[in-house]
Amino acid sequence: MSAATDAATTAAPEAMTHDATDAPRRRLPILALFAAQFFSLSGNAIAMIAVPIIALTETGSPLAAGVAGVFATVPLVIGGALGGVLVDRFGYRLSSIVADVASGLTIIAIPVLWATVGLPFGVLLALVFLGGLLDPPGDTAKTVLVPDLAALARMPLARAAGAQSTVQRTATMVGAGTAGALVALAGPAPALIVDAIGFAISALLVLCFVPRRIARAAATDGSATDGSATGGEGSEDASAKGGFVAGIRFIAVHPLLRAIVLLVTLTNAIDAAGMTVLKPVYATRVLDDPAVLGFMVGCFAAGALAGSALFGLVAHRWSGRPMFAVCFVLAGTPPYLAMALGAPLPVLLPVLAASGLAAGALNPMIATAMYGEVPDGMRARVFGATTAGVAASMPLGALLGGLSVDAFGITATVAGAALLYLVLGGSPLFLRSFSGLTSARAHGSAAAVESATDAPEVAAEASAAQLTPGG
Repeated sequence: MSAATDAATTAAPEAMTHDATDAPRRRLPILALFAAQFFSLSGNAIAMIAVPIIALTETGSPLAAGVAGVFATVPLVIGGALGGVLVDRFGYRLSSIVADVASGLTIIAIPVLWATVGLPFGVLLALVFLGGLLDPPGDTAKTVLVPDLAALARMPLARAAGAQSTVQRTATMVGAGTAGALVALAGPAPALIVDAIGFAISALLVLCFVPRRIARAAATDGSATDGSATGGEGSEDASAKGGFVAGIRFIAVHPLLRAIVLLVTLTNAIDAAGMTVLKPVYATRVLDDPAVLGFMVGCFAAGALAGSALFGLVAHRWSGRPMFAVCFVLAGTPPYLAMALGAPLPVLLPVLAASGLAAGALNPMIATAMYGEVPDGMRARVFGATTAGVAASMPLGALLGGLSVDAFGITATVAGAALLYLVLGGSPLFLRSFSGLTSARAHGSAAAVESATDAPEVAAEASAAQLTPGG
Protein backbone atom coordinates (compact mmCIF):
# COMPACT_ATOMS: atom_id res chain seq x y z
CA MET A 1 0.00 0.00 0.00
CA SER A 2 1.41 3.41 -1.01
CA ALA A 3 2.01 6.28 1.40
CA ALA A 4 -0.70 8.30 -0.37
CA THR A 5 -3.23 5.50 0.09
CA ASP A 6 -2.21 5.18 3.75
CA ALA A 7 -2.73 8.90 4.29
CA ALA A 8 -6.14 8.87 2.60
CA THR A 9 -7.27 5.88 4.66
CA THR A 10 -6.15 7.57 7.88
CA ALA A 11 -7.70 10.90 6.93
CA ALA A 12 -11.16 9.48 6.16
CA PRO A 13 -12.06 8.44 9.74
CA GLU A 14 -10.57 11.71 11.02
CA ALA A 15 -12.82 13.69 8.64
CA MET A 16 -15.84 11.69 9.71
CA THR A 17 -15.00 12.30 13.38
CA HIS A 18 -14.54 16.02 12.70
CA ASP A 19 -17.92 16.17 10.90
CA ALA A 20 -19.65 14.40 13.80
CA THR A 21 -18.16 16.65 16.47
CA ASP A 22 -18.72 19.78 14.37
CA ALA A 23 -22.38 19.01 13.62
CA PRO A 24 -23.85 20.71 16.74
CA ARG A 25 -21.96 23.92 15.98
CA ARG A 26 -23.18 23.91 12.38
CA ARG A 27 -26.78 23.30 13.46
CA LEU A 28 -26.85 25.89 16.24
CA PRO A 29 -27.60 28.94 14.02
CA ILE A 30 -30.67 27.40 12.36
CA LEU A 31 -31.94 26.01 15.66
CA ALA A 32 -31.54 29.46 17.23
CA LEU A 33 -33.39 30.96 14.27
CA PHE A 34 -36.28 28.52 14.70
CA ALA A 35 -36.39 29.34 18.43
CA ALA A 36 -36.41 33.08 17.66
CA GLN A 37 -39.29 32.58 15.24
CA PHE A 38 -41.15 30.62 17.87
CA PHE A 39 -40.95 33.39 20.48
CA SER A 40 -41.76 36.25 18.11
CA LEU A 41 -44.63 34.43 16.39
CA SER A 42 -46.15 33.16 19.64
CA GLY A 43 -46.17 36.77 20.81
CA ASN A 44 -47.92 37.76 17.59
CA ALA A 45 -50.54 35.07 18.23
CA ILE A 46 -51.25 36.62 21.62
CA ALA A 47 -51.73 40.01 19.96
CA MET A 48 -54.07 38.44 17.39
CA ILE A 49 -56.34 37.40 20.23
CA ALA A 50 -55.94 40.38 22.55
CA VAL A 51 -56.26 43.34 20.15
CA PRO A 52 -59.69 42.47 18.63
CA ILE A 53 -61.05 41.74 22.11
CA ILE A 54 -59.74 45.11 23.34
CA ALA A 55 -61.45 46.80 20.38
CA LEU A 56 -64.74 44.98 21.02
CA THR A 57 -64.55 45.64 24.77
CA GLU A 58 -63.85 49.35 24.33
CA THR A 59 -66.49 50.00 21.64
CA GLY A 60 -68.91 47.05 21.54
CA SER A 61 -68.91 47.32 17.71
CA PRO A 62 -67.88 44.62 15.16
CA LEU A 63 -67.07 47.46 12.78
CA ALA A 64 -64.56 48.86 15.30
CA ALA A 65 -62.90 45.43 15.41
CA GLY A 66 -62.80 45.55 11.63
CA VAL A 67 -61.18 49.00 11.72
CA ALA A 68 -58.59 47.69 14.18
CA GLY A 69 -57.99 44.85 11.72
CA VAL A 70 -57.41 47.41 8.96
CA PHE A 71 -54.81 49.21 11.09
CA ALA A 72 -53.15 45.87 11.85
CA THR A 73 -52.98 44.73 8.22
CA VAL A 74 -52.31 47.87 6.15
CA PRO A 75 -48.79 48.09 7.68
CA LEU A 76 -48.12 44.53 6.46
CA VAL A 77 -48.48 45.80 2.91
CA ILE A 78 -46.22 48.81 3.52
CA GLY A 79 -43.70 46.83 5.56
CA GLY A 80 -43.69 44.02 3.01
CA ALA A 81 -43.07 46.48 0.18
CA LEU A 82 -40.13 48.07 1.98
CA GLY A 83 -39.00 45.08 4.01
CA GLY A 84 -37.09 43.20 1.34
CA VAL A 85 -35.12 46.29 0.31
CA LEU A 86 -34.36 47.25 3.93
CA VAL A 87 -33.31 43.72 4.81
CA ASP A 88 -30.94 43.57 1.84
CA ARG A 89 -29.49 46.98 2.70
CA PHE A 90 -28.93 46.49 6.44
CA GLY A 91 -28.42 42.73 6.56
CA TYR A 92 -30.59 39.83 7.68
CA ARG A 93 -29.24 39.59 11.23
CA LEU A 94 -29.44 43.31 12.08
CA SER A 95 -32.87 43.69 10.46
CA SER A 96 -34.27 40.80 12.49
CA ILE A 97 -32.91 42.16 15.79
CA VAL A 98 -34.01 45.77 15.24
CA ALA A 99 -37.49 44.73 14.08
CA ASP A 100 -38.02 42.51 17.13
CA VAL A 101 -36.87 45.20 19.58
CA ALA A 102 -39.02 47.89 17.98
CA SER A 103 -42.08 45.62 17.82
CA GLY A 104 -41.66 44.74 21.49
CA LEU A 105 -41.58 48.42 22.46
CA THR A 106 -44.80 49.24 20.60
CA ILE A 107 -46.56 46.23 22.09
CA ILE A 108 -45.54 46.94 25.69
CA ALA A 109 -46.87 50.49 25.32
CA ILE A 110 -50.45 49.18 25.07
CA PRO A 111 -50.72 47.60 28.57
CA VAL A 112 -48.62 50.41 30.08
CA LEU A 113 -51.01 53.09 28.78
CA TRP A 114 -54.03 50.91 29.65
CA ALA A 115 -52.86 50.72 33.28
CA THR A 116 -51.80 54.37 33.66
CA VAL A 117 -53.26 57.25 31.64
CA GLY A 118 -55.80 55.19 29.69
CA LEU A 119 -55.91 53.85 26.14
CA PRO A 120 -58.13 55.83 23.74
CA PHE A 121 -59.22 53.90 20.67
CA GLY A 122 -57.19 56.18 18.38
CA VAL A 123 -54.00 55.53 20.36
CA LEU A 124 -54.65 51.79 20.21
CA LEU A 125 -54.98 52.02 16.43
CA ALA A 126 -51.72 53.98 16.16
CA LEU A 127 -49.79 51.44 18.24
CA VAL A 128 -51.28 48.52 16.31
CA PHE A 129 -50.26 50.25 13.08
CA LEU A 130 -46.67 50.77 14.23
CA GLY A 131 -46.38 47.19 15.46
CA GLY A 132 -47.67 45.84 12.16
CA LEU A 133 -45.30 48.08 10.21
CA LEU A 134 -42.28 46.53 11.92
CA ASP A 135 -43.29 42.88 11.61
CA PRO A 136 -42.69 42.18 7.88
CA PRO A 137 -39.00 43.20 7.75
CA GLY A 138 -38.26 41.02 10.78
CA ASP A 139 -40.24 38.09 9.38
CA THR A 140 -38.61 38.48 5.96
CA ALA A 141 -35.15 38.57 7.52
CA LYS A 142 -35.80 35.33 9.39
CA THR A 143 -37.41 33.62 6.41
CA VAL A 144 -34.59 34.29 3.97
CA LEU A 145 -32.05 32.99 6.49
CA VAL A 146 -33.47 29.47 6.23
CA PRO A 147 -32.01 28.04 2.97
CA ASP A 148 -28.38 28.94 3.64
CA LEU A 149 -28.49 28.13 7.35
CA ALA A 150 -30.01 24.79 6.33
CA ALA A 151 -27.07 24.29 3.96
CA LEU A 152 -24.66 25.15 6.77
CA ALA A 153 -26.38 22.55 8.96
CA ARG A 154 -26.45 20.09 6.00
CA MET A 155 -30.20 19.83 6.40
CA PRO A 156 -32.34 19.06 3.30
CA LEU A 157 -34.29 22.14 2.24
CA ALA A 158 -37.67 20.37 2.27
CA ARG A 159 -37.00 19.26 5.85
CA ALA A 160 -35.98 22.78 6.86
CA ALA A 161 -39.14 24.22 5.28
CA GLY A 162 -41.22 21.63 7.12
CA ALA A 163 -39.44 22.41 10.39
CA GLN A 164 -39.98 26.13 9.90
CA SER A 165 -43.68 25.58 9.25
CA THR A 166 -43.89 23.34 12.32
CA VAL A 167 -42.30 26.11 14.41
CA GLN A 168 -44.78 28.64 13.02
CA ARG A 169 -47.76 26.43 13.78
CA THR A 170 -46.45 25.53 17.24
CA ALA A 171 -45.96 29.20 18.02
CA THR A 172 -49.51 30.01 16.98
CA MET A 173 -50.90 27.12 19.03
CA VAL A 174 -48.93 27.99 22.17
CA GLY A 175 -49.48 31.73 21.77
CA ALA A 176 -53.22 31.40 21.20
CA GLY A 177 -53.66 29.01 24.12
CA THR A 178 -51.61 31.29 26.35
CA ALA A 179 -53.68 34.26 25.21
CA GLY A 180 -56.92 32.45 26.04
CA ALA A 181 -55.72 31.68 29.54
CA LEU A 182 -54.30 35.15 30.12
CA VAL A 183 -57.42 36.91 28.83
CA ALA A 184 -59.57 34.76 31.10
CA LEU A 185 -57.36 35.42 34.14
CA ALA A 186 -56.12 39.00 33.69
CA GLY A 187 -57.79 40.54 30.65
CA PRO A 188 -56.57 41.26 27.11
CA ALA A 189 -54.20 44.19 27.79
CA PRO A 190 -51.96 42.47 30.39
CA ALA A 191 -51.65 39.50 28.02
CA LEU A 192 -49.63 41.74 25.68
CA ILE A 193 -46.80 41.89 28.24
CA VAL A 194 -46.00 38.28 27.35
CA ASP A 195 -46.04 39.28 23.67
CA ALA A 196 -43.35 41.93 24.32
CA ILE A 197 -41.23 39.42 26.26
CA GLY A 198 -41.37 37.07 23.27
CA PHE A 199 -39.95 39.75 20.98
CA ALA A 200 -37.13 40.45 23.45
CA ILE A 201 -36.14 36.78 23.61
CA SER A 202 -36.25 36.51 19.82
CA ALA A 203 -33.89 39.47 19.43
CA LEU A 204 -31.45 38.00 21.98
CA LEU A 205 -31.38 34.59 20.27
CA VAL A 206 -30.48 36.08 16.90
CA LEU A 207 -27.97 38.46 18.49
CA CYS A 208 -26.18 35.69 20.42
CA PHE A 209 -26.32 32.67 18.11
CA VAL A 210 -26.47 33.83 14.48
CA PRO A 211 -22.87 34.85 13.65
CA ARG A 212 -22.27 38.34 12.31
CA ARG A 213 -19.81 37.09 9.68
CA ILE A 214 -22.51 34.90 8.15
CA ALA A 215 -24.73 37.96 7.81
CA ARG A 216 -21.92 39.82 6.05
CA ALA A 217 -21.41 36.86 3.70
CA ALA A 218 -25.10 36.86 2.86
CA ALA A 219 -25.13 40.55 2.05
CA THR A 220 -22.16 40.08 -0.28
CA ASP A 221 -23.53 36.95 -1.94
CA GLY A 222 -26.97 38.47 -2.34
CA SER A 223 -25.65 41.04 -4.78
CA ALA A 224 -23.76 38.54 -6.88
CA THR A 225 -26.31 36.05 -8.07
CA ASP A 226 -26.18 35.18 -11.73
CA GLY A 227 -29.17 34.72 -13.98
CA SER A 228 -28.61 31.00 -14.44
CA ALA A 229 -30.22 30.31 -11.12
CA THR A 230 -33.53 31.54 -12.36
CA GLY A 231 -34.00 28.93 -14.99
CA GLY A 232 -33.23 31.22 -17.91
CA GLU A 233 -35.31 34.21 -16.92
CA GLY A 234 -32.49 36.66 -17.57
CA SER A 235 -29.91 38.55 -15.58
CA GLU A 236 -30.76 38.88 -11.92
CA ASP A 237 -27.90 41.31 -11.28
CA ALA A 238 -29.89 44.01 -13.01
CA SER A 239 -33.20 43.11 -11.45
CA ALA A 240 -31.72 42.84 -7.99
CA LYS A 241 -30.99 46.56 -8.14
CA GLY A 242 -34.66 47.29 -8.72
CA GLY A 243 -35.62 46.61 -5.12
CA PHE A 244 -39.29 45.98 -4.46
CA VAL A 245 -40.21 46.44 -8.13
CA ALA A 246 -37.71 43.72 -9.06
CA GLY A 247 -39.42 41.37 -6.62
CA ILE A 248 -42.83 42.12 -8.13
CA ARG A 249 -41.43 41.66 -11.65
CA PHE A 250 -39.86 38.33 -10.69
CA ILE A 251 -43.21 37.07 -9.36
CA ALA A 252 -45.06 38.37 -12.41
CA VAL A 253 -42.95 36.42 -14.92
CA HIS A 254 -43.09 33.11 -12.99
CA PRO A 255 -46.55 31.52 -13.46
CA LEU A 256 -46.39 29.33 -10.35
CA LEU A 257 -45.32 32.17 -8.05
CA ARG A 258 -47.94 34.44 -9.58
CA ALA A 259 -50.70 31.86 -9.05
CA ILE A 260 -49.67 31.11 -5.45
CA VAL A 261 -49.50 34.79 -4.49
CA LEU A 262 -52.89 35.52 -6.08
CA LEU A 263 -54.60 32.57 -4.37
CA VAL A 264 -53.16 33.36 -0.94
CA THR A 265 -53.95 37.06 -1.40
CA LEU A 266 -57.64 36.29 -1.97
CA THR A 267 -57.94 33.74 0.83
CA ASN A 268 -56.03 36.03 3.20
CA ALA A 269 -58.82 38.58 2.80
CA ILE A 270 -61.25 35.97 4.13
CA ASP A 271 -58.89 34.93 6.91
CA ALA A 272 -58.30 38.57 7.93
CA ALA A 273 -62.05 39.01 8.31
CA GLY A 274 -62.22 35.70 10.18
CA MET A 275 -59.41 36.52 12.60
CA THR A 276 -60.22 40.16 13.31
CA VAL A 277 -64.03 40.11 13.17
CA LEU A 278 -65.85 36.82 12.54
CA LYS A 279 -64.20 34.60 15.14
CA PRO A 280 -64.06 37.29 17.86
CA VAL A 281 -67.74 38.10 17.27
CA TYR A 282 -68.68 34.41 17.26
CA ALA A 283 -66.78 33.88 20.53
CA THR A 284 -68.22 36.93 22.28
CA ARG A 285 -71.81 36.92 20.98
CA VAL A 286 -72.65 33.30 20.01
CA LEU A 287 -70.50 31.42 22.51
CA ASP A 288 -70.69 34.29 25.04
CA ASP A 289 -67.05 34.00 26.18
CA PRO A 290 -64.26 36.17 24.68
CA ALA A 291 -61.55 33.93 26.17
CA VAL A 292 -62.80 31.05 23.97
CA LEU A 293 -61.24 32.82 20.95
CA GLY A 294 -57.78 31.83 22.14
CA PHE A 295 -58.76 28.17 22.35
CA MET A 296 -60.41 28.31 18.91
CA VAL A 297 -57.20 29.61 17.37
CA GLY A 298 -55.14 27.20 19.48
CA CYS A 299 -57.09 24.14 18.29
CA PHE A 300 -56.61 25.15 14.66
CA ALA A 301 -52.91 25.69 15.30
CA ALA A 302 -52.57 22.32 17.06
CA GLY A 303 -54.07 20.59 14.05
CA ALA A 304 -51.79 22.60 11.75
CA LEU A 305 -48.78 21.57 13.80
CA ALA A 306 -49.70 17.91 13.40
CA GLY A 307 -50.28 18.51 9.68
CA SER A 308 -46.85 20.11 9.24
CA ALA A 309 -45.18 17.22 11.06
CA LEU A 310 -47.04 14.61 8.99
CA PHE A 311 -46.15 16.44 5.79
CA GLY A 312 -42.47 16.48 6.73
CA LEU A 313 -42.51 12.77 7.57
CA VAL A 314 -44.55 11.21 4.78
CA ALA A 315 -47.06 13.43 3.01
CA HIS A 316 -44.45 15.40 1.01
CA ARG A 317 -44.19 12.36 -1.29
CA TRP A 318 -47.70 13.05 -2.60
CA SER A 319 -47.58 16.84 -2.72
CA GLY A 320 -48.87 18.34 -5.94
CA ARG A 321 -51.96 19.98 -7.38
CA PRO A 322 -54.62 17.54 -6.03
CA MET A 323 -53.23 17.49 -2.50
CA PHE A 324 -52.69 21.26 -2.53
CA ALA A 325 -56.30 21.94 -3.60
CA VAL A 326 -57.85 19.46 -1.15
CA CYS A 327 -55.82 20.86 1.74
CA PHE A 328 -56.78 24.42 0.79
CA VAL A 329 -60.50 23.62 0.73
CA LEU A 330 -60.39 21.72 4.02
CA ALA A 331 -58.30 24.43 5.68
CA GLY A 332 -60.93 27.15 5.22
CA THR A 333 -64.37 25.86 4.36
CA PRO A 334 -65.35 23.59 7.32
CA PRO A 335 -64.73 26.12 10.16
CA TYR A 336 -66.83 28.84 8.54
CA LEU A 337 -69.52 26.33 7.62
CA ALA A 338 -69.62 25.08 11.22
CA MET A 339 -70.02 28.64 12.51
CA ALA A 340 -72.77 29.28 9.95
CA LEU A 341 -74.62 26.27 11.37
CA GLY A 342 -74.24 27.64 14.92
CA ALA A 343 -71.91 24.88 16.10
CA PRO A 344 -71.40 24.79 19.89
CA LEU A 345 -67.86 24.78 21.25
CA PRO A 346 -67.55 20.96 21.66
CA VAL A 347 -68.33 20.60 17.93
CA LEU A 348 -66.44 23.65 16.68
CA LEU A 349 -63.09 22.86 18.32
CA PRO A 350 -62.65 19.42 16.65
CA VAL A 351 -63.65 20.94 13.30
CA LEU A 352 -61.00 23.63 13.74
CA ALA A 353 -58.38 21.03 14.66
CA ALA A 354 -59.23 18.90 11.60
CA SER A 355 -59.06 21.93 9.31
CA GLY A 356 -55.72 22.86 10.86
CA LEU A 357 -54.45 19.38 10.00
CA ALA A 358 -55.08 20.14 6.32
CA ALA A 359 -53.67 23.67 6.59
CA GLY A 360 -50.44 22.37 8.11
CA ALA A 361 -49.37 20.88 4.78
CA LEU A 362 -49.86 24.10 2.82
CA ASN A 363 -46.97 26.24 4.05
CA PRO A 364 -44.29 23.56 3.51
CA MET A 365 -45.58 23.00 -0.03
CA ILE A 366 -45.58 26.73 -0.76
CA ALA A 367 -42.21 27.37 0.90
CA THR A 368 -40.49 24.46 -0.86
CA ALA A 369 -41.86 25.61 -4.22
CA MET A 370 -40.73 29.21 -3.60
CA TYR A 371 -37.26 28.24 -2.40
CA GLY A 372 -36.92 26.17 -5.57
CA GLU A 373 -38.05 29.02 -7.83
CA VAL A 374 -36.22 31.98 -6.25
CA PRO A 375 -32.41 32.33 -6.40
CA ASP A 376 -30.39 33.54 -3.43
CA GLY A 377 -29.77 37.07 -4.67
CA MET A 378 -33.50 37.70 -5.13
CA ARG A 379 -34.88 36.05 -1.99
CA ALA A 380 -35.32 39.09 0.26
CA ARG A 381 -36.90 41.13 -2.54
CA VAL A 382 -39.22 38.38 -3.74
CA PHE A 383 -40.24 37.32 -0.23
CA GLY A 384 -40.74 40.96 0.77
CA ALA A 385 -42.86 41.59 -2.33
CA THR A 386 -44.77 38.39 -1.59
CA THR A 387 -45.50 39.58 1.95
CA ALA A 388 -46.85 42.84 0.59
CA GLY A 389 -48.86 41.06 -2.09
CA VAL A 390 -50.55 38.50 0.13
CA ALA A 391 -51.26 41.16 2.77
CA ALA A 392 -52.70 43.67 0.30
CA SER A 393 -56.23 42.33 0.55
CA MET A 394 -56.24 41.86 4.33
CA PRO A 395 -57.28 45.42 5.31
CA LEU A 396 -60.16 45.24 2.84
CA GLY A 397 -61.15 41.81 4.16
CA ALA A 398 -61.15 43.03 7.76
CA LEU A 399 -63.22 46.10 6.91
CA LEU A 400 -65.71 44.18 4.75
CA GLY A 401 -66.04 41.57 7.50
CA GLY A 402 -67.03 44.22 10.01
CA LEU A 403 -69.45 45.89 7.57
CA SER A 404 -71.00 42.55 6.61
CA VAL A 405 -71.61 41.47 10.21
CA ASP A 406 -73.18 44.86 10.95
CA ALA A 407 -75.39 44.67 7.84
CA PHE A 408 -76.24 40.96 7.45
CA GLY A 409 -75.35 39.32 10.76
CA ILE A 410 -72.72 36.77 11.72
CA THR A 411 -74.50 33.72 10.24
CA ALA A 412 -74.85 35.04 6.69
CA THR A 413 -71.30 36.41 6.71
CA VAL A 414 -69.59 33.17 7.76
CA ALA A 415 -71.74 31.20 5.27
CA GLY A 416 -70.47 33.48 2.50
CA ALA A 417 -66.90 33.01 3.70
CA ALA A 418 -67.30 29.21 3.54
CA LEU A 419 -68.58 29.37 -0.05
CA LEU A 420 -65.78 31.68 -1.20
CA TYR A 421 -63.15 29.43 0.38
CA LEU A 422 -64.61 26.40 -1.39
CA VAL A 423 -64.36 28.07 -4.80
CA LEU A 424 -60.91 29.57 -4.30
CA GLY A 425 -59.41 26.51 -2.60
CA GLY A 426 -60.51 24.24 -5.44
CA SER A 427 -59.10 26.49 -8.18
CA PRO A 428 -55.62 24.81 -8.35
CA LEU A 429 -57.34 21.75 -9.85
CA PHE A 430 -58.42 23.80 -12.86
CA LEU A 431 -55.69 26.44 -13.32
CA ARG A 432 -52.69 25.33 -15.36
CA SER A 433 -50.27 27.63 -13.50
CA PHE A 434 -50.36 25.30 -10.49
CA SER A 435 -49.01 22.39 -12.53
CA GLY A 436 -45.53 23.68 -11.63
CA LEU A 437 -45.92 22.66 -7.96
CA THR A 438 -44.34 19.23 -8.42
CA SER A 439 -41.46 20.40 -10.63
CA ALA A 440 -40.67 23.28 -8.26
CA ARG A 441 -40.59 20.86 -5.36
CA ALA A 442 -38.17 18.59 -7.23
CA HIS A 443 -35.96 21.55 -8.18
CA GLY A 444 -35.91 22.78 -4.58
CA SER A 445 -34.96 19.34 -3.27
CA ALA A 446 -32.16 19.00 -5.81
CA ALA A 447 -30.83 22.45 -4.97
CA ALA A 448 -30.91 21.63 -1.27
CA VAL A 449 -28.96 18.39 -1.77
CA GLU A 450 -26.35 20.17 -3.89
CA SER A 451 -25.89 23.06 -1.46
CA ALA A 452 -25.77 20.72 1.54
CA THR A 453 -23.11 18.59 -0.18
CA ASP A 454 -20.93 21.55 -1.13
CA ALA A 455 -21.65 23.74 1.92
CA PRO A 456 -18.62 25.60 3.31
CA GLU A 457 -17.98 25.84 7.01
CA VAL A 458 -19.61 29.28 7.04
CA ALA A 459 -22.55 29.43 4.63
CA ALA A 460 -24.27 32.60 3.50
CA GLU A 461 -27.29 33.73 5.49
CA ALA A 462 -30.58 33.67 3.62
CA SER A 463 -40.63 34.23 5.21
CA ALA A 464 -42.79 36.78 6.46
CA ALA A 465 -42.72 36.22 4.10
CA GLN A 466 -45.12 34.07 6.01
CA LEU A 467 -47.75 32.61 3.77
CA THR A 468 -50.32 31.35 6.21
CA PRO A 469 -53.46 30.29 4.36
CA GLY A 470 -56.21 28.87 6.46
CA GLY A 471 -55.18 30.81 9.56
